[in-house]
Amino acid sequence: MEFLVLGSLEIRESGEPVRVRGMRQQKLLALLLLHANRVVPMDVLVDELWEDPPPSARPQVHNAIRDLRRVLSAADGTSLVTMDVGYRLMVPDDAVDAHRFVRRVRAAGTAEREGRCAEALRVLQSAVDLWRGDAFAGIHCPSVTSAAVKLNEQRLTALEDLMSLRLRAGETSSLVGELHALLADYPLRDSLRGSLMLALFRSGRQADALAVYEEGRRFLAEELGLEPSRHLRALHAEILADSPAARGPAQAGPGARRAHTPPADGAAPPADAPPPPARTPGNHRHYLPHDLTDFTGRTAEVDSLLALAGQEPDADASPLMIAIDGMGGVGKTTLAVRVAHRVARHYPDGQYFIGLHGYSADRPPLPPEQALATLLQASGLPWEAIPRTLEERSALWRSRLAGERCLVVLDDAADTAQVAPLLPGTGGALVLVTSRRKLSALDGALPLWLDVLPPADAAALFTRVAGEQRAAREPAQVARAVELCGHLPLAIRIAATRLRSRPAWAVADLVDRLAGTPRRASCLRTADRDLMSVLRTSYQHLNPSQRRFSRLISRHPSVSYDVDHAAAVTGLPAGDVERYFDVLVENNLIREDTPARFSFHTLIRDCTRDLLADGPEPAPA
Repeated sequence: MEFLVLGSLEIRESGEPVRVRGMRQQKLLALLLLHANRVVPMDVLVDELWEDPPPSARPQVHNAIRDLRRVLSAADGTSLVTMDVGYRLMVPDDAVDAHRFVRRVRAAGTAEREGRCAEALRVLQSAVDLWRGDAFAGIHCPSVTSAAVKLNEQRLTALEDLMSLRLRAGETSSLVGELHALLADYPLRDSLRGSLMLALFRSGRQADALAVYEEGRRFLAEELGLEPSRHLRALHAEILADSPAARGPAQAGPGARRAHTPPADGAAPPADAPPPPARTPGNHRHYLPHDLTDFTGRTAEVDSLLALAGQEPDADASPLMIAIDGMGGVGKTTLAVRVAHRVARHYPDGQYFIGLHGYSADRPPLPPEQALATLLQASGLPWEAIPRTLEERSALWRSRLAGERCLVVLDDAADTAQVAPLLPGTGGALVLVTSRRKLSALDGALPLWLDVLPPADAAALFTRVAGEQRAAREPAQVARAVELCGHLPLAIRIAATRLRSRPAWAVADLVDRLAGTPRRASCLRTADRDLMSVLRTSYQHLNPSQRRFSRLISRHPSVSYDVDHAAAVTGLPAGDVERYFDVLVENNLIREDTPARFSFHTLIRDCTRDLLADGPEPAPA
């Protein structure tokens, strides 16, 4: 029996498809295959299969396991074993196509490094041929989606290596069509663009090769504000000069991605070989987003951060790390960018910014492997020289920053595990991290909790966005509007922008719409920003029991709670309530006003109740 995950999930027995009925059974099979020959705890299966598990979740998993056993009963060497804490799917290693793919890619790399290029080409082609589409296509649960992203990246890397090997073997015009199609799907991949340029040039189409470079240069400039990599610029220069080096046999392959071997006797490297990872003097990188012209308030926070970050960096000390946390929409990114611009002169060797999408509504958190690939490329390293594993990429990133005076902004982090591999290893660097979660496990980081704006600063922000003349006519209504926005900067910006776009409104008209909860949610939504969607994403890192507790407590009309009060409201033991409060505080979904006394921000309460309205509330476990 074969299990195919490199495309839609399929089972085949003697070449014939075996049907797995029902999406839940298919998700369950995908999860078990993802952890093949290892125990998957029942709690993990429940959390993966349901965002908000019903009381009958465990019996439903048992039923789905029973159905899967019927499907797998005829397979030799395959069994679904019940363990104390969960289930283990025992399968032969060759039975899963993803395992065969990884093994063949490694074998191709070994063959290429040992000079057996024809064998490397054959084995790598057989690895790529296993794919039928995107990995686990149609299966949507968190860990499967994350694994699919990694597998799809490995496939793309294998395709890049395959194109380089085929160029090395002497193929040219036969590659052009394939490379055009790949580059249309992945326009940011330098390796594909370089291979297409070489294939065209070696086919006698110099003008077309130069046009491919120019198309990529314009795309990078318009979409990302970047220039092509140093390697691609060098290749462009050689093709422009009709250099013999560009006409010679290509040397890049799977092994070249992992290590660069300098040419002997000082000879120039081939045109399509990756450059060594060292940077040239003056090749500095500056990627900070623009600073807001209407930045308002935060004087104490800015001064505090400047006092820490504005000193001349000490190369002999540890990196300076500052972790800024706060609820969604409170202005963490805006503050980090403001401070980064103010201290940039102290960090001339590089100023990096990357969004980690820890709380994005439309995509999962960025895996640290991908974040490191982006940072390494931003530092001047071409894709061809970027290692494959997380550990190798992290080590190379630390090596490239060693001794450099660099500033790194890691925005919207999900947790410490996502951030830790991205940190520099030596002094001379400043790292600003923003997150909705308190990153207390980030050793050595200085924490800064960001609260909502004071009333005067909130009114000043509203005035700057809406316009001074309109705000000056109704100062009391401005104060009421920002109060209804909970003094939250994002809410104030959205409300003031809505007022500015409606010239017939007075501030009082806006206040009327903000005063009622349903109308307030609608009023705090524009074509490109939705406050409730922003706040909703804060709940995606809570488990179902924690979400249930938050919803139950939000229904009660009390303004604040202590543990005993919340236990009486929810019917839960005081020990459980205390733990739930700790989690909500850690995720900035509730605030601790005084020791052991908690309250919701008004808009967080609105959002929590809105989540409750989406469906019936299961009984707490």
